[in-house]
Amino acid sequence: MTLHIGKPAPEFETSAYMDGEIRRVKLSDYRGQWVMLYFYPGDFTFV
Repeated sequence: MTLHIGKPAPEFETSAYMDGEIRRVKLSDYRGQWVMLYFYPGDFTFV
């Protein structure tokens, strides 16, 4: 898969921590809204 600046992001589903619980979310859940994605690769790991 190749990503390109200025092009739509590909559809994906992932787990997210929201309102005190972990939920499954899809990019399409936010269609028509501004979305900012960020992550910390080492967070929530029990090292």
